[in-house]
Amino acid sequence: MTAGGGIGVIYGTRATTLPAPADVAQFLARDTIVDRVRLLDADPAVLRALAETATGLAVDVTVPNADVPRLTSMAFARRWVRDNVAPYLHNNISRVVVGNEVTTEANRTLLLSLVPAMHNLHTALLLLHHHHHHTIPLQSKMIKVSTTHSLGVLAASSPPSAARFQDEEGIMKAVLRFLRATAAPFMVNAYPFYGLTTNNDTLDLALFRSLNNNNAVVVDEGSGGLRYTNMLDLQLDAVHSAMTKLGFGDVEIVVAQTGWPSAGEDWEIGVGADLAREYNTKAIRHLGSGVGTPLMPNRTFEISIFSLFDENLKPGPVSERNFGIFRADMTPVYDAGILLAAPPDETVIHHQDQPVRTTTPPPTTKYWCVPKPAADELMLQDNIDFACAQDGVDCAAIRPGGICYQPDTVQAHAAYAMNLYFHSKARHAASDCDFGETGLVTTADPR
Repeated sequence: MTAGGGIGVIYGTRATTLPAPADVAQFLARDTIVDRVRLLDADPAVLRALAETATGLAVDVTVPNADVPRLTSMAFARRWVRDNVAPYLHNNISRVVVGNEVTTEANRTLLLSLVPAMHNLHTALLLLHHHHHHTIPLQSKMIKVSTTHSLGVLAASSPPSAARFQDEEGIMKAVLRFLRATAAPFMVNAYPFYGLTTNNDTLDLALFRSLNNNNAVVVDEGSGGLRYTNMLDLQLDAVHSAMTKLGFGDVEIVVAQTGWPSAGEDWEIGVGADLAREYNTKAIRHLGSGVGTPLMPNRTFEISIFSLFDENLKPGPVSERNFGIFRADMTPVYDAGILLAAPPDETVIHHQDQPVRTTTPPPTTKYWCVPKPAADELMLQDNIDFACAQDGVDCAAIRPGGICYQPDTVQAHAAYAMNLYFHSKARHAASDCDFGETGLVTTADPR
C-alpha cells in the first residue's frame, strides 16, 4: 500500500511581526521543498499571495470553529465557498478543513454540527465545480473536505492494539463514513512532544533514538509482538487500529500537524532548538521513507510541520509560542531539512563567442540529491534504473544483501541512486539532480 506523501507547513498568523504574505509565498515556493501550506483560516490576503506567487503549492483552508454551526445551513455553506474558495478555484486550494479538533471540544452544538457542515460544504463545492467545469483545470475538481483530530479523540491509545475512539458509534463513525465516501483523508494532529514524561526513555522514543536504547522500545503483544521504535508510529497506529475496529481501516491517514518547540518554560520537558531540529528532520525523513509503520508498512505519509513562524500572541506556556521553524525575516530558527540548497554557483564565460556555463561548488558545503516529496514511484523506479546503468555509479549497496538495501523501499533506493549519480558528475549542478523534475538538491543529510 502506498499512500500520498508530501511535506507541508502550518502558516499561522497569531503574531505581531510577520513578513508580508507575498514574501512568504515567494519564499516557500522558491527556497523550500514544501509542497503544501495549511492555513488556520481563509485569509484572503494570504490566499491571493499564494495564488499569485506559489501556484505549485497545494493549499488547505480552514473554517474556524465558530463558523462550523452556521455551515449546517446550505445557504451559508454556498456563501462561504463563494467567498473563500471560488476566487481561487483556478489556482491551488486542494482541501477545506472544517474546524480544528472539533471532535474533542466540550461543545455539543459544535460537535453535532460537524458532519452536516462537512456534507454541506462538499455539496457546495460540487455545485461550484459544476458551474465552472468548462473553465477550471482538472486538479481543481479534486478539492476535498475533512476535519482535524487531536489524539484526545481516542479513549485508549496504548498499545495500539487496544486503541478505540471515545465516541465509537456516534460522530466518529459518521465522520469516517463521509471520508470514505468522498475519498478524503483522516487528519490527525500527532505530537510526540506531549507524550513526554520525566522518564528519559520517552524522550528517546519521541526522538527516534530507541535503536540505541532498548528500554525505549515498545512491544505490542496484542498485535503479535510488533515492536515500536518511535512514538510517532505508536500514535499513528493507535489511530489506524481504532479506525479498523469500526471498519474504516482503508481511509487514508495524514499527519495534519506535528512539531516541537524550540523554547519553553523551565519546567517543560524536552524543549530546545536542537531537539526540535532532531525531531522534525527525523519525522519528515521517516514518514517520507516508504517504510511506513508496523501496522501500515510500505507507505509514505503526508506530514505538515507546525509551524512556519513563532506566534507570540498565542496563550498558554512559552512553548506554545515557540513552535516556529523560521523567524520573521525567514532565516531558520534551526535547520529542519526543508530548505532547498542553493545550487552551486554557475558563472557564464564566453569561448569563441559561445556562452559556456561552469560550476564551482563551495568547498565547505555538502549537497545531496533526493526525490521530491510525493514523487511518483514509477518515475522513481525509472530514476533508479537510469542512474544505476551509468558509468561510475555502483548501486551494489541497494541490491539484496547490500549494506543500504534496508529500508527496502523505492523512495530510499531512489535517494541513494539519484545522489550517487549526482555526485558522479563533476559539476554537481542542480540540473544533474533534475530527473524529470522529480529530484531536488538539499543540504540536509537524508540518512
